[in-house]
Amino acid sequence: MADAPPRRRPDLLRRFLRTRVLAHRRAWAALLLALAVASGLRTLAPPDPPTEPVLVAARDLPAGTVLSAGDLTTLRWPRGTAPDGLAARPLGRTVAAPLRRGEPLTDVRLVAPSLLAGYPGLVALPVRIPDPTAVSLLRVGDEIDLVASDPEAATADTVAVGVPVLALPGEPADGSGQVTSGRLVVLGLSATEVREVSVAASRQFLTVAFSR
Repeated sequence: MADAPPRRRPDLLRRFLRTRVLAHRRAWAALLLALAVASGLRTLAPPDPPTEPVLVAARDLPAGTVLSAGDLTTLRWPRGTAPDGLAARPLGRTVAAPLRRGEPLTDVRLVAPSLLAGYPGLVALPVRIPDPTAVSLLRVGDEIDLVASDPEAATADTVAVGVPVLALPGEPADGSGQVTSGRLVVLGLSATEVREVSVAASRQFLTVAFSR
């Protein structure tokens, strides 16, 4: 069969395409219908709700943790669902109460920028308590009594009553890589109590008793 003249080639191409389309018209119709349905569903589906960034704990954080970048992460929460009082600049601040991983960081979970905010007339004094287990029972905001005992003399005296726990710092290791003994507690004391507690801490065994 001789080749078709050049002027007839477009006619042959159109006839061929028409034949192919007619042969598969059902498949084409089904495809177009599916595209129309999908487009309609996208149009009818509600848009994703707006979100906002919320700073949360990246891991479980004990009370007394001084926050660093690795302690925090940002999650997207639906707008309007985040709790009030989100902390704006928490890095370097101290966690006042334990935080679970994923819990939003709010102002009430942090020690106030000034440890003595709300405690006029008191002085912040770091005191090392020899029994770390007793300190593990404390939370920032507790009010405690300090008892100084002398095992050799078999005496015990209360050296401070109803003093607030201001912070429970983490325990850094010393130069040898070992954690120092006991646990550090930052207490709010009067000027008179500061002297008495400091002397007792250097000479006697300090322990805590819950005031309330």
